[in-house]
Amino acid sequence: MRLLRRSVLALGSAFAAAGCSPVTILNNLAPSRLVADGVPYGPDPRQTLDVYAPGGAGPFPVVVFLYGGGWTSGDRAMYRFVGGALAARGFVVVVPDYRLFPTVRFPTFLQDNATALRWTRDHAAQYGGAPGPFFLMGHSAGAYNVAMLALDPEWLAGVGMSRSDLRGALGLAGPYDFLPLGTDELRAIFGPQDQLARTQPINFVDGHAPPMLLLAGETDTTVYPRNSIRLADRIRSAGGIVDLKLYPGIQHEEIVGAIGTPLRFLAPTLQDCVDFMRHPPVAPGGA
Repeated sequence: MRLLRRSVLALGSAFAAAGCSPVTILNNLAPSRLVADGVPYGPDPRQTLDVYAPGGAGPFPVVVFLYGGGWTSGDRAMYRFVGGALAARGFVVVVPDYRLFPTVRFPTFLQDNATALRWTRDHAAQYGGAPGPFFLMGHSAGAYNVAMLALDPEWLAGVGMSRSDLRGALGLAGPYDFLPLGTDELRAIFGPQDQLARTQPINFVDGHAPPMLLLAGETDTTVYPRNSIRLADRIRSAGGIVDLKLYPGIQHEEIVGAIGTPLRFLAPTLQDCVDFMRHPPVAPGGA
């Protein structure tokens, strides 16, 4: 394991010397499955998305991937390694951009995500996608967005959808129960203080959400794994379906980086997500 880590670090150093970032490495080594680039799902320049497809005869299951970045940064092109990896395993993948702080605050980014999901429902068949229900998957702040859409019916209802349109929700290293807010920036994104309870995914657990897969790294100090543990405990207590996996020695960025070809030895992120989506558990009730 240590030798493999050193080998990947050496590879990264070589690319860095040539002016390539770690994300560039992952994207350069990913399967090329991009079939639509920068498709608008709304009028704002940030309301665009990419689509990846397996090729061949469908229909294929569909997953929408929401990236992280603390609700302040991120770009869909950074995650071509995610879209390519999932498309190579038989999924149509939609990766949207969405508006970020300081341009917008809570809940606008959730509304954007819901609108991107509605676009997916309306257009997935054009790319070989099955008509639904769909999977939602996200990392970090994107995992938060996934959890809010899966647990709080308000956001999908706003675009004429419901939780029954979701076959499952997958969260990688997500913040789900993170009060009190620890920085001025977070307070600006989620405030005011008297409304913070409505910003926490854990407060919307009712036992009727789609099945969830929660993955976290045990050594993550950016979003502590207790977020995933608490949410999983609350879902089980409410009679919902959840699968929690904690990866020893894995940090915040590694859990999503492990989807990329050269880093898959770090954690079984990709395989666990694919297994969950290929054989999703049955939800205990409707939306």
